Amino acid sequence: MAEAHQAVAFQFTVTPEGIDLQLSHEALKQIYLSGLHSWKKKFIRFKNGIITGVYPASPSSWLIVVVGVMSTMYAKIDPSLGIIAKINQTLDTTGYMSSQTKNVLSGVLFSTGLWVALIATMRYSLKVLLSYHGWMFAEHGKMSRATRIWMGMVKIFSGRKPMLYSFQTSLPRLPVPAVRDTVSRYLESVRPLMKEDDFQRMTVLAHDFAVSLGPKLQWYLKLKSWWATNYVSDWWEEYVYLRGRGPLMVNSNYYAMDLLYVLPTQIQAARAGNTIHAILLYRRQLDREEIKPIRLLGSTIPLCSAQWERMFNTSRIPGEETDTIQHLKDSKHIVVYHQGRYFKVWLYHDGRLLKPREIEQQIQRILDDRSEPQPGEAKLAALTAGDRVPWARCRQAYFGRGKNKQSLDAVEKAAFFVTLDETEQGYNKEDPDTSMDTYAKSLLHGRCFDRWFDKSFTFIVFKNGKMGMNAEHSWADAPIIGHLWEYVMATDSFQLGYAEDGHCKGDTNPSIPYPTRLQWDIPEECQDIIETSLNTANLLANDVDFHSFPFDNFGKALIKKCRTSPDAFVQLALQLAHYKDMGKFSLTYEASMTRLFREGRTETVRSCTTESCNFVLAMVDPAQTVEQRLRLFKIASEKHQLLYRLAMTGSGIDRHLFCLYVVSKYLGVDSPFLKKVLSEPWRLSTSQTPQQQVELFDLERNPQYVSSGGGFGPVADDGYGVSYILVGENLINFHISSKFSCPETDSHRFGKHLKQAMNEIITLFGLKPNMKK
Repeated sequence: MAEAHQAVAFQFTVTPEGIDLQLSHEALKQIYLSGLHSWKKKFIRFKNGIITGVYPASPSSWLIVVVGVMSTMYAKIDPSLGIIAKINQTLDTTGYMSSQTKNVLSGVLFSTGLWVALIATMRYSLKVLLSYHGWMFAEHGKMSRATRIWMGMVKIFSGRKPMLYSFQTSLPRLPVPAVRDTVSRYLESVRPLMKEDDFQRMTVLAHDFAVSLGPKLQWYLKLKSWWATNYVSDWWEEYVYLRGRGPLMVNSNYYAMDLLYVLPTQIQAARAGNTIHAILLYRRQLDREEIKPIRLLGSTIPLCSAQWERMFNTSRIPGEETDTIQHLKDSKHIVVYHQGRYFKVWLYHDGRLLKPREIEQQIQRILDDRSEPQPGEAKLAALTAGDRVPWARCRQAYFGRGKNKQSLDAVEKAAFFVTLDETEQGYNKEDPDTSMDTYAKSLLHGRCFDRWFDKSFTFIVFKNGKMGMNAEHSWADAPIIGHLWEYVMATDSFQLGYAEDGHCKGDTNPSIPYPTRLQWDIPEECQDIIETSLNTANLLANDVDFHSFPFDNFGKALIKKCRTSPDAFVQLALQLAHYKDMGKFSLTYEASMTRLFREGRTETVRSCTTESCNFVLAMVDPAQTVEQRLRLFKIASEKHQLLYRLAMTGSGIDRHLFCLYVVSKYLGVDSPFLKKVLSEPWRLSTSQTPQQQVELFDLERNPQYVSSGGGFGPVADDGYGVSYILVGENLINFHISSKFSCPETDSHRFGKHLKQAMNEIITLFGLKPNMKK
């Protein structure tokens, strides 16, 4: 491929007559349009800052208050109870204003103060209202009169047409639970998992902690909760994510899949053109804060939107002791990887965003390029797949100056990273198991050097047009990237569409400069480190045993007929499947969100309870009747729902104990109880991927446009990772991971047990699953 011609604003040559300037009007035009684009974004941010800053009021409401106050003043009524007169007296000391000017200015100043006071009152009232969570513990389908009144009050104080961050200052802080309550819930959670002697020893440790060291640590934690916005999130980000020194690939990063059955085009460049454009449309909405904040309970209760801030223009930067997150306000390019080469692609031309057909053109230019990778370039990204310390040292030694620094900056400062994969992936009805398992592993780790695992996300387009995403975990949790992904899939399919020949709609634009090859000068010493990182990553990737499959025997619709929560149903099925698979119960992690609170992230639901164990044992005991099993199922289901609600409302177990442990480390004190708690392995780690924008797909009209969901690697070397998504009314997609190196685990075997467990539980209620397969 020919190298792109670099546009310059002017050229000059030295002649006997002097210096001859040759202005390039095209370059000047592009500079002007680029500056105009930047100023537009600054103005939009400034405007949104004002709108969000005065929410739930509006800027125009200031004028209404001013007019109201001035009207009462001219009617010889003092609405200020003497405050306006005092302001007038203060202004009188200046001696530069007429009496009428002072009256007007006094009225405006009082009106502004009144307006600010009203905004503060509305925000505080909304924060108090949102601190109430009793609605979550009400029986499903039944709402008391008090709750209805409360919802009405929330809607009144919530204002109209909120922007993405409008509710941030009105969200309550995450409360710190009482130490005794957390310790009591912890002991209850481990009771079915410990032998009697072990449980008694743990009980002694727990009670001693609750009355001795616990209160001291709690005092510091309370102090932090009063001072910081959220007492958990910053420590969670730093100590769980950024200080981890092992590979991000498999251990931390997760993936999202394409639509399960639909492939709108098989042209790789065309699919990339539409979907990259859709991603950029989403970014534009995010920059303008036009994305609607997610609200629960009939669009009433807002969730925290803070995690959206670092979705784009973000990269994780390696360090020897801890990583950092680098986030830019804007980025005008992406970096594309193909066949071992890195290309920089500008996203704007003539002051506007590239159209889908123009992006397709740029991608096709990359695909047509036949140049060879530079020494060390092809496998460079393996540094982001291996251990963090070698990557940090290598980055400091070899990428701190010259062309290597410029090229690495281009990658790390890109809006996001794109991989044009050379393989074909996706669901194949002729071989569904192998095709989905291969697809999952490709998204999770690929070839270990063709995804930049440090970027906020790597967007992957396969040779046959299928796509997917690999996301870094520290900056946000899966529902955030899931919101973007739903928008991208829907926009690609229902708004942008494709021409009859499979290409993007519209025309190409030959005037757009070619993508630019990034230049590297990677010495042999650095190449050796790359190979070492690649070996580490390959060992990890080859050990991952993955099984991804659609479960279409039944879905949410049939589960609802059991009068239980679909999530509780699946969790109990997972407990039954795990017991059949392993012959024992294990500590189980289910991710729950705490975004009802400001800057909330996640909490753990300990799904393996005494009640769930009783149900599982009844299911494997032939002597138990259907009635006994149904009764135990109902008890276990209600218990699970209670734990989930407690986690969502700030009364979980694990984040509180984690923060107490961090405080103990800062104070230099040792707690045998906390040390024991935090060393317990999660041998069954589970997570439900929520569908947040169901209206985008309209599955009644488009039943084939179902999401595949996404997944993650196993958390424990001898355990399972299970992700699932309930799609529409009749489909559940499961993603199961484990490690080949563990002789006790087998993802396909667990998948079979899970299918059996799902079918066995649904038949308890006299309901018949679809067993056509």
